[in-house]
Amino acid sequence: MNLKKTFHLTVALLVMIMTTASLYLSNTTLYAAKFSDDPLDPVHPAFPKEVVLIDVGHGGIDGGTSFQKIVEKDINLKIALKVFMLLKSKGYYAILNRSNDYALSDDNHWLHSSSRHLRDLAQRKELSRQVPTLLVVSLHVNWGKSPSKRGPLVLHQNEGRSYLLADAIQQQLNLLYETNQQPKLGKPFYILNYIKDPAVIVETGFLSNPEDRAMLTNPRKQLVIAESITAAIIGYLMEV
Repeated sequence: MNLKKTFHLTVALLVMIMTTASLYLSNTTLYAAKFSDDPLDPVHPAFPKEVVLIDVGHGGIDGGTSFQKIVEKDINLKIALKVFMLLKSKGYYAILNRSNDYALSDDNHWLHSSSRHLRDLAQRKELSRQVPTLLVVSLHVNWGKSPSKRGPLVLHQNEGRSYLLADAIQQQLNLLYETNQQPKLGKPFYILNYIKDPAVIVETGFLSNPEDRAMLTNPRKQLVIAESITAAIIGYLMEV
């Protein structure tokens, strides 16, 4: 094949890649942890074949639970960014479904529903369908009626791989919080019911508990929480 034909073939392939990437990236802010170095790799500027999808709970008008001026959505994002960077530093592929403070329902222009909450949940589910997803970790903060209630809780699907991932994360966080909680089936939760890939919801602590709250709002402790979650994800991936 001569150089002219090679050039035209390369350009055509790059156009196809960029078109695919634009379809993936439309209406959703994503950050990929690692790209191929080969410009002709079909996944090059879009996504690798399988990624860890970090679902950042709440955002924008939906603040989640709160205590005085402390809002769950901010804690979720700070821990999620740390998990993302840690996975990146270890060479794993990962993406975030939001990197700033906004509601994912704002990105959903395809579901004709008056419910902002439903549009938000549907957008999170749709992303896992559009992107080649290995597993989904949804990050949240808990709240209890009693301020004495504390510690992490990981919810899983009614599926073996999801349970194994939940158990790995739960045990790592138990060591950090010095608790003995077991993962629980998250039967009522939309994400766990509608995402087909192994998915878990990680409640990183109780904002209603002073001890947990001190951890959740401390940047250094947030990093330790993120390290525990990351270690569990990597451990799980090495086992399955």
